[in-house]
Amino acid sequence: MRSLVLAVVASAMLAVPARADTIKPLVDADWLKANLGKPGIVVLSARTVPRKIYEQAHVPGAVYTSYGKDRWRVMNRAGVPSMLPPVAYLEKLFGSLGIGNSSHVVVVPSGNSSSDVGIATRIYWTFKVLGHDRISILNGGWRSWARIDKQTRKPVNPIAAGVVKPKPQVFKASLRKQMLVSEDEIKQALTGKAQLVDNRTRDYFVGISKSSKALRAGTLPGAKNLPQTWLTKNGRGKFRDKAQLEKIYKAVDVATKGDQIMFCNTGHQATIAWFVSSEILGNRKARMYDGSLAAWTRVKNAPVTRMIK
Repeated sequence: MRSLVLAVVASAMLAVPARADTIKPLVDADWLKANLGKPGIVVLSARTVPRKIYEQAHVPGAVYTSYGKDRWRVMNRAGVPSMLPPVAYLEKLFGSLGIGNSSHVVVVPSGNSSSDVGIATRIYWTFKVLGHDRISILNGGWRSWARIDKQTRKPVNPIAAGVVKPKPQVFKASLRKQMLVSEDEIKQALTGKAQLVDNRTRDYFVGISKSSKALRAGTLPGAKNLPQTWLTKNGRGKFRDKAQLEKIYKAVDVATKGDQIMFCNTGHQATIAWFVSSEILGNRKARMYDGSLAAWTRVKNAPVTRMIK
């Protein structure tokens, strides 16, 4: 009788979603393997591959999403590209992917480069902006999941084929406006009220290169340069550990505490550094400027520093 009671209790505990404050921003392949199929877990395949490739091989139960076709970023009314979509649109998108307010979402990027990681961190940031804290990223992405055993030459983890059709859910957002940085706040940051951190590569920072989405080359006056490629191991799909990240921040004079605004060209690369600052290093005062240089260079008389012309 006692064993029966314990079995019932254990079953009930498995059905209860984990508390949001116990969910880790980063999980590894072993954690995902142990938690596959548990109630409330939604694995979101955000790899940079066509749908037909996903159908050939994916994490069992993973729902497919296309970063571009599903419009995770859109042009806003002011003509600024790659911005946060309207809340109502995102609510419908999340629901169509089988994600409700109690879902624990695990985002799986390709894991080949830091740019792939940027897709996962941008999606992660989007969920956070909409008030959803039950979100994690698979560190190393699909590359870490699909690794082959050197002796058996077989995949270490289970791989599925076909299409996963999610059951539509209702998602209700609770917008965190404080996470969205305005141009006025950037102007205040220029006076020293927050540290500005440019997460593009050095050539963009000094003004040698220019994104097609920015109207002028250069960076925000007084900004520090912390290339997002430094934050993952060899610029690939796995984050460096906390101790290494702290050393990198110190080397380029970027703080690990206090008011901080990350930016890039369009708010993609900057989410990698925001994730590191906020979620790994624990600086909850770090924010990400969604519009970045694409928006700032459209502001009349907005100052831009170009070190090399």
